[in-house]
Amino acid sequence: MTTAALIVAAGRGQRAGGGVPKQWRPLAGKRVADWTLAAFRAAGVDRIVLVLSAEDTAAWAEFADSDLILAEGGADRAGSVLNGLRALAGSGVDKVLIHDVARPCISAEVITAVRDALDQAPGAAPALAVTDALWTGADGEVTGTRDRSGLYAAQTPQGFHYDAILQAHLAHPGGAADDVEVARAHGLRVQIVPGDANNLKITRPEDFARAEHILGADMDIRLGNGYDVHRFGEGDSVILCGVEIAHERGLLGHSDADVGMHAVTDAIYGALAEGDIGQHFPPSDPQWKGAASEIFLRHAADLARTRGFTLSNVDCTLVCEYPKIGPRAQEMRVEMARILGIEVDRVSIKATTSERLGFTGRKEGIAALATAALVKA
Repeated sequence: MTTAALIVAAGRGQRAGGGVPKQWRPLAGKRVADWTLAAFRAAGVDRIVLVLSAEDTAAWAEFADSDLILAEGGADRAGSVLNGLRALAGSGVDKVLIHDVARPCISAEVITAVRDALDQAPGAAPALAVTDALWTGADGEVTGTRDRSGLYAAQTPQGFHYDAILQAHLAHPGGAADDVEVARAHGLRVQIVPGDANNLKITRPEDFARAEHILGADMDIRLGNGYDVHRFGEGDSVILCGVEIAHERGLLGHSDADVGMHAVTDAIYGALAEGDIGQHFPPSDPQWKGAASEIFLRHAADLARTRGFTLSNVDCTLVCEYPKIGPRAQEMRVEMARILGIEVDRVSIKATTSERLGFTGRKEGIAALATAALVKA
């Protein structure tokens, strides 16, 4: 069965502070909406509908060419959901998971539980049993108590059979607290699945600190280092970090001998615990004779992405007396960023000498050291 996620992101969310709607505020290195979208992508839903306010022109432009289906928000939340459901018409979707964008800490386990529950029920939603005592109050004083038995705190995503929830929203007069209320008003049975205490909805400024702690605790951060050396031989140029530089000698190697790119490649493999270039591209294999090192670097970066990691940054130091690196360092940064698929400001290329000591000091070759940081949320 085909499953879609419908992310409601049209609200203005000003109670959370920050001067902009909360879904576009930064949180643990991304925006709130980015975390939410990433969670549903990682959970393997087939389609994602993002409901945006007409006022969020930057977001419309940003996501216009993405894999998302965009829909315009309505006058209230129910109207936004209905617009999102209509955007899925004719797409062949069987199940839809309706989620508040301001719940960025949603786990794959909760998403899967809701989706699976729809195999036995027309509706399903996560919730936490109320464990605190409940009071009523007025004018700052307690006026009474309420029995908490059978009470639950609702969460999202709230999942439904697509056709059933579309008809329920079309028939509802409006003013519902959530989609479960809309579904039940239409006679749909909704199964409760276990919620998650970390699946908080960001509402107040202090919620950002709690969400950041949750997301930070779930991060998998990897560091890797790489080291490579190539000796000088005959030639009239060297290739360093993808840039050809005229020089009185060349570098010797089975490939194009790009010592800087090799060090960065090994740093990425190291962070993944995937060995080194020689294991992936054996020098005994003639097909790699004279190969462009871009092939190796791109393979390492793609491997990191397939494992769910984002390449946060790389730092490469070239150790040599000559050629001079400084005049070409920016060009190297741009080329490395292009190959890695990251921003230039996440690539550092610098150089140093060895004070005329050792093989680099004797101008016998060039060495390179590199560090790479990978992050999986």
